[in-house]
Amino acid sequence: MAQLFHRSTNALANISIAAVVLGAGLLIAFAYSMDRGAYITDVKVVKEQPVPFSHKHHVTDDGIDCRYCHTSVETSSFAGLPATEICMSCHSQIWANAAMLEPVRASFRSGESIEWTRVHDLPDFVYFNHSIHINKGIGCATCHGRVDQMPLMYKENTLYMNWCVNCHRNPEKYVRPRDQVFNMAYEAPANQEELGKKLVEEYHIQSLTDCYTCHR
Repeated sequence: MAQLFHRSTNALANISIAAVVLGAGLLIAFAYSMDRGAYITDVKVVKEQPVPFSHKHHVTDDGIDCRYCHTSVETSSFAGLPATEICMSCHSQIWANAAMLEPVRASFRSGESIEWTRVHDLPDFVYFNHSIHINKGIGCATCHGRVDQMPLMYKENTLYMNWCVNCHRNPEKYVRPRDQVFNMAYEAPANQEELGKKLVEEYHIQSLTDCYTCHR
C-alpha cells in the first residue's frame, strides 16, 4: 500500500505538538504574571483622591502619629478614617485658604463626609480585624509598607490569601514588640526568630490557618 503521508509529516507533527505545549506554557506564565501584576493587584498604583493627602508630609515632616487620624485602629476591626473635624483642627489655621483643601472645607461646612477612594479594599467575603493584629504586635508597615515615605498613598502588598497565610503560619518572623507597632522605621533585629518565638508565647499568638478565621 502506498504511503499516504510524506515523511516530513512526522516532523511537522512533532513541531506542532511542541508549539502547542510551549504556547500553553507561555499562556499560563502570562496569566500568572497578570494575576500578580499591578493591573490586577493595584500594587504601587496611586489612586486619585479628592484631596492629594501626603502621609509622608504628615507622618515624617509633622510627626503625626497614626492613631491621631486612625482613631479606632487599636479597638476596632476598622482602622477608621479621620473625621473632617480632625483635619480642620489644623487646617483651620494652616493652609486655611489652599485651593487643594477646598473639599475639606466644603465637607466641614456641609457636614458630609469626604468620599475617599479605598486603597486597601479586601473582598466582602474576607474578615479582617485591625485591632487584633495591632495588639498582637504586628506593625502597620508589615502590611501597609513604609507609609511615612509615601507622598501619595498606594498599596505595598497584594494582600492575597497566600500572602496573609504565610504570616499566620510563621508569626514569629513578623511579630514585633507592642511598643514598636507604630514605628514605621522599625527593622527586625538579627535575632528576630528568637525574639519572635518569645513574643509569640508572651502575646499568646496562635497560628490560625483555619478557613473560618478569615471567611465567616
